[in-house]
Amino acid sequence: MPPDPSQGIWEKFILAFELEFVRVGSYFIPMTPRLLLLPASLLLGSCMLGPDFKLPDASGGTHWKESRNVSSSRLPDAWWKLFGDSKLNQLVERSLAANNDLAAAKARVETARALVGLDRARLFPTLDLSTSAGIDRASGNVVTNPAAQLKNQDYRSSFRLAYDPDLWGRNKRLLEGATAQAVASAALFDAQRLGLATEVARQYFVLRGLDAQEAIVQDTLVSRKEALDLQKTKTDAGLTDGLATSRARTELELANNDLAIVQRQRGSAEHALAVLCGSRPSDFAVPAKVPGQALPNIRAELPAAVLFRRPDVRAAEQQLRAANANIGVAEAAFYPSFNLLGAAGIASLHTSDFLAWESRVLSLGANAVMPVFDAGANKSKLAAARSTYDEALATYRQTLLVALREVEDALVDLKGFARSRSALEAALASSKDTRQLSQERYTEGLTSYLDVVDADRTVLQTRLSISLVDAQQRITLAALAKALGGGWSGK
Repeated sequence: MPPDPSQGIWEKFILAFELEFVRVGSYFIPMTPRLLLLPASLLLGSCMLGPDFKLPDASGGTHWKESRNVSSSRLPDAWWKLFGDSKLNQLVERSLAANNDLAAAKARVETARALVGLDRARLFPTLDLSTSAGIDRASGNVVTNPAAQLKNQDYRSSFRLAYDPDLWGRNKRLLEGATAQAVASAALFDAQRLGLATEVARQYFVLRGLDAQEAIVQDTLVSRKEALDLQKTKTDAGLTDGLATSRARTELELANNDLAIVQRQRGSAEHALAVLCGSRPSDFAVPAKVPGQALPNIRAELPAAVLFRRPDVRAAEQQLRAANANIGVAEAAFYPSFNLLGAAGIASLHTSDFLAWESRVLSLGANAVMPVFDAGANKSKLAAARSTYDEALATYRQTLLVALREVEDALVDLKGFARSRSALEAALASSKDTRQLSQERYTEGLTSYLDVVDADRTVLQTRLSISLVDAQQRITLAALAKALGGGWSGK
């Protein structure tokens, strides 16, 4: 709390300026006992304005809605290695080393840390060395006093000391806010690093899913080309009219269209990976490969552990701390600011006696600035600081809720994709049986070729859907790893 005048601080301050002087040569120097009262009175009256930071009560609950299977250990820092894909590991490490957005975030962290040093320096005295030398010649036609010297020389060198005793804790609050901002910047860097690894994994799984789809379409192209050749043979032999041949050709070209779409989408995914890895798309390539079926087992920790682990939550907390410190800075503006000043050195009109004992100079003093009228500027700054804190508090609480939601979303998606894949596997087996029966009935002349075409389309779409779900499962697992904090240690 700010000092109360009734407690005697102002009397101490006034007393400190009632200095007695003694004459030493041609200089007046204040007596030491009274001089010491000035810094002592300021230090004894110093305090910290503004509220001390207290983290708001926030709980993530004791369980997850979408899962009861809770892990007792956190993810490893390199969580992407759980997928067992060496190419993915290589791409993530490459992106973390070469991504330009991440490099910019790292530079912002270094800037914030440097600014902490700037605010820390306010707590200490400043000492400067000032040196000057000059010659001044006046006009003989202007100087009317014949005894006056037309030419004067001046040589000076002195140390100047200045110190802000930080009576109301303004500088300490500035340092507190800057430190919190630096920690927040580091946490945001970790959040961006985690997001980058997740995005690389997502684009990589999209690409591998498209590789699987391309392999499926290529198989379909082979079978449809064989079907077209068979129908052309039958038509040439006069066993069928040209309708079945036309339909077989249509299905072949539709498969070619599917292949073109898949290849176009794969190219876009590969280009996105190139940029994430800090490379030109023209210099970047990922060889095609059909992904395996094994999936890592990633489970959620307790909600409280997740909230502690996530770097974005840590960043929001530190930004709230910085906003709280700024309230103290704004409150300090209502009170006087003090500075202790001192200078000691030598001064002479001639170089010959520049270093003589009589050339010494000394000055000691203090100044105080008290706001009297500012048209409500300080009051507005305080109101803005408090509103900024309220905004940061709402942002912090919203960050907690979003963090919990992201975990729940990933958990429910994983359950849904698992059920979808089981259903699609059953549908694929059934569609293959339908295609076989349709082919047999067509061969026996019991049905038209259209039934064979429809059954073949169903098999193709089901296989493509399964490959899509496989890719989505991996993408969701990466999203779950990100939602859980990705193994970030919080240090």
